Amino acid sequence: MTTIAIFGAAGNMGTRACNALKGTDAYRVLYVEAGEKGMERLRERGLTPTPTAEALAVADVVLMAVPDALIGRVASDVVPALKSGAMVICLDPAAPYGGKLPERSDITYFITHPAHPPVFNDEESMEARRDFFGSNIAKQAIVSALMQGPEEDYAKGEAIACLLFGPVLRSHRVTVAQMAILEPVLSETVSATCLSIIREAMDEAVQRGVPYDAARDFLMGHINIELAILFNETTWQFSEGCKKAIQIAKGQLFQPDWKRVFEEPELRASIARITGDVD
Repeated sequence: MTTIAIFGAAGNMGTRACNALKGTDAYRVLYVEAGEKGMERLRERGLTPTPTAEALAVADVVLMAVPDALIGRVASDVVPALKSGAMVICLDPAAPYGGKLPERSDITYFITHPAHPPVFNDEESMEARRDFFGSNIAKQAIVSALMQGPEEDYAKGEAIACLLFGPVLRSHRVTVAQMAILEPVLSETVSATCLSIIREAMDEAVQRGVPYDAARDFLMGHINIELAILFNETTWQFSEGCKKAIQIAKGQLFQPDWKRVFEEPELRASIARITGDVD
């Protein structure tokens, strides 16, 4: 039986990991927290905390369910104490890509991250349709990377990732660098920023006199069909007038070189902010 030690087991992601792995036959799960408050939260949930040294001595897998800004500090204590052949799983590419994981050639680093349930889905229950985050109810895709370690460890890490983020719609293998492009650049720097501008635009329409409910209903419907057109979910196309509006508005709303956010220096700077190296 594989022993998994969840570091940060009382936090948000740690709690999700505990719930996903609890009671599985293939894994023995240890719950690790550094502070007394965290250990007390575990006890309140009926879980017995395992002392850090004890967990590290027996862990086959360490799951780092701690904030990105703390992973470097935690990993510097955890990694040297692991037994040879152990696996460290990180749930975000920022710290690994930012060089926060200590060098040790005889262990495996596996990185995984959920895509979250997609806009276009075939979920039948209202509970699943309202599972926006991916709380082991709605299906979602995942991306994973074997940063270092023997090739057979990829399947081992992927199996754990599928339990953490299941039910899994699709599992994609990428590199750590590719995962860093997906997040933060694609999903946060670009997508979340553009969507925040869309929300600000709706608020501006309301400020100019459009009733809130009318503006929201109109926008949600148009976002739905526009996403379907842009991502090939329908054969419908934008009207010629819409195409002209898009062409003109891009020059008004975006800098010509906006795609520089995908370049290495910009990506490194974004990762540094996430991991706490810069403000």
